[in-house]
Amino acid sequence: MSAGINTLVHYSMYEFSPRRRENWAVYLYLYTASYQFFTLSKLENYSKTEEAKVEELIKAVAESGAKVIVSGAAVGEMALHFCERYKLMVLKISSKFELRRFCRTSGAVAMLKLSQPNPDDLGYVDSVSVEEIGGVRVIIVKNEEGGNSVSTVVLRGSTDSILDDLERAVDDGVNTYKAMCRDSRIVPGAAATEIELARRVKEFSFKETGLDQYAIAKFAESFEMVPKTLAENAGLNAMEIISSLYAEHASGNSKVGIDLEGGACKDVSTLHVWDLYITKFFALKYAADAACTVLRVDQIIMAKPAGGPKRGDQPAGMDED
Repeated sequence: MSAGINTLVHYSMYEFSPRRRENWAVYLYLYTASYQFFTLSKLENYSKTEEAKVEELIKAVAESGAKVIVSGAAVGEMALHFCERYKLMVLKISSKFELRRFCRTSGAVAMLKLSQPNPDDLGYVDSVSVEEIGGVRVIIVKNEEGGNSVSTVVLRGSTDSILDDLERAVDDGVNTYKAMCRDSRIVPGAAATEIELARRVKEFSFKETGLDQYAIAKFAESFEMVPKTLAENAGLNAMEIISSLYAEHASGNSKVGIDLEGGACKDVSTLHVWDLYITKFFALKYAADAACTVLRVDQIIMAKPAGGPKRGDQPAGMDED
């Protein structure tokens, strides 16, 4: 499920009444308030004036117009008491990553300590509520009018492995869209591109002479690992699939790949199976660089294991020292 655009969902929270706020300002600070004492008399008088100081700070936040306080650290019981008195909603978000997302959603400026905020430091949201999703209490922050593009995708599954697979799928989809914004060129997927590259590199190897011909041919053969892996994972005969792909590509069908559901070779453009050009480009570039680096190594020096000769077997009845 998706929480929608301009919506932040955070599950780790410290929630204090009220449970919902709408169209209110947000005050965000990172650390707890600290005091420094330079004389013994101030230290003795601190316990007497602590309550008044805490109330003064909370009252200053309330008078600034803020109704929601977001803390990056622990909140004391006395501070919570005065927040209840002034009807302030207190949320604890210890993750710096989540705090940055909250700042982007609300437009608030994170303060280093609890103090009277300026109007420019406050953020504004349409609503902040505490709700339950699948038995887990979460904070839902909505800011439809703010124009800050922060969205949350909530994934639910019966096991951790399913959630991990869903997370990888969402991550791959988001990164694919991000890569397409950089370079929108696409190539046929399902091993169609790899077989076409292997065929063309093999044709190029026939034009070379000497040992270079065999090196280029082996490089072309390495592209067959992709269709071979796809076929084996789908329970198909890898050799038959690769032979069929070569035959189709030799006849000019450069978009023919492996149809995993049908278990045969098919034009993947009709199946809408595509890969990013930029992903293929950098994968081949770095793979070729790694192979060239290994081939440049002409001598390997191995150190023998440290230690002296092995001890012989002890005679019967002898104990070790």
